[in-house]
Amino acid sequence: MSFTTRNGTRGARQPKAGRLMKWFNGRAAKRIRGKGGKFMGFNALVLTTVGARSGAERVTPVGWFPTGDDDSWLIVASAAGAAKNPAWYYNLAAHPDQVTIEMAGRRIPVTAEQLHGPERDEAWQRIATAAPRLAQYQVKTDRELPIIRLARRAG
Repeated sequence: MSFTTRNGTRGARQPKAGRLMKWFNGRAAKRIRGKGGKFMGFNALVLTTVGARSGAERVTPVGWFPTGDDDSWLIVASAAGAAKNPAWYYNLAAHPDQVTIEMAGRRIPVTAEQLHGPERDEAWQRIATAAPRLAQYQVKTDRELPIIRLARRAG
């Protein structure tokens, strides 16, 4: 479970983590928890991580993609094509076994694993076909967008 993607040197502007973003993420998470389904054109879930430095719980709405398995989901650490990975990527790297997702009124404990090599390439092809907007994010940056598998933890 290695999280090895380094920040790039070019990319889109990363959204600022201020009051407006906090408010937006809170509203999005509330909507996803209540109604589930799609948000901004993507299947959405609420990702809860433990802060890499702070140790505090962090909540982020993210789009997800199916794996073909009912017990795992794929997410992309795109940050809209920014040069830097999103903060939640580092939270997953620091605490991959302290992650939960919420979707369709369910809270599910998961373990995070970054995909690499042919497995990542195959997943990327499926994701880019299903969501051309994400393919455009990859064009904006010189870092390889990390793809993370969230697999249901036993118990």
